[in-house]
Amino acid sequence: MIDHATVARIQDAAQIVDVVSDFVTLKKRGVNFVGLCPFHDDRSPSFYVSPAKNLCKCFSCGEGGSPVHFVMKKEQLSYPEALKHLARKYHIEVVEKELTAEEKQLQSDRESLFILNEYARDYFVKMLHENPEGKAIGLTYFRERGFRDDIVKKFQLGYGLEQRDAFLQEAQKAGYRREYLLKTGLSGGGENNTPLYDRFRGRVIFPIHTLSGKVVGFGGRILKKADNLAKYVNSPESEIYSKSNELYGIYFAKSAIVKQDKSFLVEGYTDVISMHQAGIENVVASSGTALTKGQIRMLHRFSENITMLYDGDPAGIKAALRGIDLLLEDGMNVKVVLLPEGEDPDSFAKKQNAEDFNKYIAENEVDFIRFKTQLLLQEVGNDPIKRAGLISNVVQSISLIPNQIARSVYIQECAKLLDMRENVLIAEVNKIRLKNYDKRKENQGRETVDNPLPSEEVPEITPEKVHKTSQPKNPYERFEREILRYVVRYGNTPIYRKYETVKRVENKKVIEEDVLREVGPGVTEFVRYDLERDHFDFSNPFYKQIFEEACRYIDDENFDSSSYFTMHIDPTISKLAIELVSDRYELSQYHSKQLGEEVGDEKSRLLEQNKLETLVPRATTELKNEHILQKIKAVKGKMKTVSSEDCILLISELKGLQEFKKALAKELGERIVLRY
Repeated sequence: MIDHATVARIQDAAQIVDVVSDFVTLKKRGVNFVGLCPFHDDRSPSFYVSPAKNLCKCFSCGEGGSPVHFVMKKEQLSYPEALKHLARKYHIEVVEKELTAEEKQLQSDRESLFILNEYARDYFVKMLHENPEGKAIGLTYFRERGFRDDIVKKFQLGYGLEQRDAFLQEAQKAGYRREYLLKTGLSGGGENNTPLYDRFRGRVIFPIHTLSGKVVGFGGRILKKADNLAKYVNSPESEIYSKSNELYGIYFAKSAIVKQDKSFLVEGYTDVISMHQAGIENVVASSGTALTKGQIRMLHRFSENITMLYDGDPAGIKAALRGIDLLLEDGMNVKVVLLPEGEDPDSFAKKQNAEDFNKYIAENEVDFIRFKTQLLLQEVGNDPIKRAGLISNVVQSISLIPNQIARSVYIQECAKLLDMRENVLIAEVNKIRLKNYDKRKENQGRETVDNPLPSEEVPEITPEKVHKTSQPKNPYERFEREILRYVVRYGNTPIYRKYETVKRVENKKVIEEDVLREVGPGVTEFVRYDLERDHFDFSNPFYKQIFEEACRYIDDENFDSSSYFTMHIDPTISKLAIELVSDRYELSQYHSKQLGEEVGDEKSRLLEQNKLETLVPRATTELKNEHILQKIKAVKGKMKTVSSEDCILLISELKGLQEFKKALAKELGERIVLRY
């Protein structure tokens, strides 16, 4: 359990721009920052970060929150885990009580897997540097590959002893359970009561890190030749590790990618490490697998420019071609470099320094269309059928590019390279895009579309639209939301302050000064009083829960309602609070007219705060008015179905409601002056 004082220190230290920048490339836009949302397939920046409010929000998918909630969502951590993550980032000591055996048992599987992986990483590192076998075999291998000791330590490289269960024994002595050893894949076996064994025995170890530096898995390379053993093995898929969503080296590369506005993509672990040693740090590896959409989205958040580095052999060429279409579809600017024959990024980087390497890249990288066209032209020769197939292949790739201007430029380039009329290529590209669009449109409503066209081409189906068509509309919703907005945004801020001008004589001069004579109730206090006075309440139970929580702090002068709710431990509450304090909150017609401009900048906020005496009472009055209108409607409906005797009673009730409505209408038509 983390004490409240430490939680407060963490929340004060965690700056939203700093935290989000670990995962997303942000660009300044006015007083805020904007970037691609990390929570959905975002192709145009919709993720806004407000340093002033210390909040973030995606105006497309709705995700966002405080630094703590952002880390919870991004890293799939619990609230305490996210606090610890931020504490480590800002070097804040977290002192917790010792967990009992029962509490340890209740810890989540996910947390346990991360803890075990960290233990394994430290164990493998220790074996590499301290164990005689590790030094003689593992460390010697890395040094023979030309890796400096500082690079070996930077990437936390390690070694697994050849003994069948050396790691297993140490882990079990340390208290790690059999089920977690199997789930992480650090141990294998166990079927039909067979003994467990170390998956990575006799191998050098490459830990695989998340964006934030957590170890999610391992790659291991065997050093002794063995016919029945794979050269490389990886951790199996688990609750924390999915090979298709991880990029080797991203934790060490993200800052350099942002700085250079470019990433290099290679195939293997040693390619990444050698390039780092050569001074090129903006490099990641797909770990020998075909590039996936998850990996591409991760890269795209840091830069839209990518250069693929592959061996010049047929296998390297094939790998380059496999990933191009997916990168284009995600809106990336793709270039390709095929290294000299007999070289791979690992061997090539060892012969270069950063300056020479970058010079070679600049001189030899080509855009995807030229690379693909020239490559395929070599294969087809003068065969017209194969040439037609080549054109279709290239056009298929161009059709995937979401940006219309980029598509046009590539079509022009393709027309020159293939000696084709541009209008023919345009027609073919449009035909393919229309076909893809029709296919996706046909699938909409039945299944999730994997590769939707940009939002301007396919109408977006949002949860709000589904909600509106599937559930009856609450007539009080927008009025209650408006009231809650004032409560969350202003909380205990006095609804008015009354000043009196007082004259005094000083040094024979008459000085006038404004003296505070009266302070009105806080926003939350007034709302509670005004609704209770006329026996009204929130009909939305979620809104009611938030309002009642705000009421508990009415007597606390230091209570910051906006900060409290936007950083609330309940993510559903914090998400709504962020929407309510957001600059893009949609105001009522009357409210907008009163302010004369959108609420968002400081001037608008001050204007709104100065008008709370009018705006808040009007909001509660509008809610009451809606309740009365609904009651009048219900009474009139009953009058059509009841007897004449019962109708007399309903007429009396209707008269009372109409009188109340008349009084409310008068209030809504005049400036409201507050007095208890």
